[in-house]
Amino acid sequence: MENLDLKYQPDINDDYLCPDIMIVCDRKKLKGGSYYGVPKFIVETLSHTTAKRDKTEKKDIYEKTGVEEYWIVSPQGSVEIYYLENGRYVLQQHYMFQSDKEEEDYNAEQEIVLKTFPHIRMTLGDIFEGVE
Repeated sequence: MENLDLKYQPDINDDYLCPDIMIVCDRKKLKGGSYYGVPKFIVETLSHTTAKRDKTEKKDIYEKTGVEEYWIVSPQGSVEIYYLENGRYVLQQHYMFQSDKEEEDYNAEQEIVLKTFPHIRMTLGDIFEGVE
């Protein structure tokens, strides 16, 4: 679904965010173009205009809401993976994409697995395919 709003405090106010990617598991909490539950997984893709908000305000909201896994992906080749532990995000992995096989740090074939959905697997090359 595109442009699905996340109503993260539906009992308190009408505030919402629109994550770039999220996995939701409770269809009963989908109403119109909004989700009123807690996603299991969210990805935000950084841009010059959203980077600060994605790494601070949105990250804090997802943490408080209880999103189990949060990824921040930068088109410049970085992936930060946070897991919720005891109510706080902990940086579990940080990858810097290197696609040149001649480089010592080549990692395009590095496989990443979603914690909550271990059958969902991708490589760093998959994530950055087509990104110049």
